[in-house]
Amino acid sequence: MLPVSGDKFRIASGASCNMKLVTCNSTLNHYLRSRKKRHPFNMKILVCISKAPDTTAKIAFTENNTKFDSNGVQFIINPYDEWYALVRALELKEANGGSVTTISVGGADQDPIIRKALAIGADDAVRIDAEPTDAYFVAKQIAEYAKDKGYDMILCGKETIDFNGSQLGGMIAALLDLPYIAIASKLDMNGDTATIERDVLGGVEVVEVNGAFVLSAAKGMAEQRIPNMRGIMAARTKPLEVVPAVQVEVLTTVSAFELPPVKSECHYVDAENPGELIDLLHNEAKVI
Repeated sequence: MLPVSGDKFRIASGASCNMKLVTCNSTLNHYLRSRKKRHPFNMKILVCISKAPDTTAKIAFTENNTKFDSNGVQFIINPYDEWYALVRALELKEANGGSVTTISVGGADQDPIIRKALAIGADDAVRIDAEPTDAYFVAKQIAEYAKDKGYDMILCGKETIDFNGSQLGGMIAALLDLPYIAIASKLDMNGDTATIERDVLGGVEVVEVNGAFVLSAAKGMAEQRIPNMRGIMAARTKPLEVVPAVQVEVLTTVSAFELPPVKSECHYVDAENPGELIDLLHNEAKVI
């Protein structure tokens, strides 16, 4: 029962009785509000994921070196998206309640990596049905979907391991007019306040954000999770919503991709012959 004084329930007549009842309801509302404040903050989290070639894949290009050759390539979830952004989102959900939705831009060939994210623990997934052309195209698609969904935070990896662009998070934040914290290594929540750490030159920067924000996650944010059999089975029936793409102006085109030069043969120099080492560094490597 509510701790209220006896005169709140004293029998009266007419307007006086109505006044006492209003006072009682006010006490009840205050009590319910105070209970709500003690409940964990239920977060609605959106995690951006993308596919990337397995690190052991042989890289080649087609169409006059303007397109990646995906023939025979095994694709995985981009590790920065999976290991750090997704897993930390799941940890926050497990600690505070809420939901985790993944979002990606691509064709049906992305479905296997989406199902893996669901197996790891995401509640549902969204795939925007369009072939990504550049970071702005992807950011615009995600921002258009998320703008009216009320997400408390949008997480992505700091970069993809194929293009290493580190552009997506900042573009999403700009399009949605939200705060952006880049290359974060730690994220904790206290109510609706996020405390975030990021490595900077010479130390660690600690920032606090109230309300919705966008974050790109780096190493240290969480540890990789391996989906178990129960998660794999559950992923088969979790919702995967396919959304049509919006029209986006193409701002960039690929002129050409180029493989890095083949590593040259190693030269071994006797420790007793520093003159030869200096000659090689000066005349062959041209670094001194």
